[in-house]
Amino acid sequence: MTTIEQVTRIAGRVPCGEACEWLATQTDMRAAWRNCERADWLLWFAGYGGVDRAELVLAACDCAETALAHVPGGEHRPRVAIETARAWARGDATLNEVRRAAADAAEAAAEAYADTAE
Repeated sequence: MTTIEQVTRIAGRVPCGEACEWLATQTDMRAAWRNCERADWLLWFAGYGGVDRAELVLAACDCAETALAHVPGGEHRPRVAIETARAWARGDATLNEVRRAAADAAEAAAEAYADTAE
């Protein structure tokens, strides 16, 4: 099993301070994985811990999908971004298609934020 120190130092990448503090309370990576309640931290562990990129993308899609309940009716760009990423993981979409769908979803988020700021 990979040690906490190995994961936090892969390619010079260190998680945010809060994650580092939390990791210091864990006995090993298996315990950290089991005890972690932050999906973003779990994805970080997986990404830098050697999990297959396509599998990681599918897990991230599952996490992102939980937020779709907060997307206004008629707004499809976030769902399309998730579907496109899943298609990429299956080999059915290009990276450029994923990037475009992600940019569209980010635009939808920016528009939603701007609407709440007015």
